[in-house]
Amino acid sequence: MTFELALWYEPEPISKEEARDRYRKVRIPEDVSRSLAAALPGGTVDGALVSGPDEAVDEVGNAAFEFAREHGLVCYDARRHLIHNREPLGAYREVQLHTGDGVNALDPDLNLVNDVLETLSAENPFMALVVYGHHFIQVSPGYEVDFKEEGVIRSTSTTDKEQVRRMVLLYLVGDRSFLDAHEWTVRG
Repeated sequence: MTFELALWYEPEPISKEEARDRYRKVRIPEDVSRSLAAALPGGTVDGALVSGPDEAVDEVGNAAFEFAREHGLVCYDARRHLIHNREPLGAYREVQLHTGDGVNALDPDLNLVNDVLETLSAENPFMALVVYGHHFIQVSPGYEVDFKEEGVIRSTSTTDKEQVRRMVLLYLVGDRSFLDAHEWTVRG
C-alpha cells in the first residue's frame, strides 16, 4: 500500500473536510515542489502531492509536516484524514505531537490535536504532547491521562471524551486549571 499527503498554501485554517475536498486539485510553485522533494528522505513528489510506501510513512510524513510548517503550508494526510494548519497554535513553541500510529508534528495546530484525539483506538493507542525537558501530557484510549511536570507524574482516567479534550486543550494554551478539576494519582 501507499500513503498520500498534500501540501499547499491556505490563507486561513481549513477543516479536514475542506482539505479532503481540495487536496487533489491543489498546486504549489514548481520551485517549492523541488524543495519539498529535496527535503524528503524518501517518497515521491508530484507537484503538491507526496506519496510513498507504507513503510516510509513515518519518516516521510514527519518530514512533510516539518516542511509545511517551515514554509507556511498546510499538510493534509489523506489516509488519516488529518489537516495540519499553520494556526491556531498553543502557548508552547516546539511542542511535539506524537501518536501511536506514527504522526509526529512539531507545533501542531489546536484543530489537528483535537482531530487526533478522535483517532484514539487499538490502531492508535496514544497521543502525547511533549515540550522536551519541561512537561508533557499523554492520552490513551479509555481515557487515561498522564501529565508530567517538574519530575512529577500525575495520572487520572475518565470515560468522558469532552473532559479529556478540555484537559488537552487547556494544557496546550498554558492553563493548568485542569489539574484542580480532576482527581490525580501522583507518582515520581
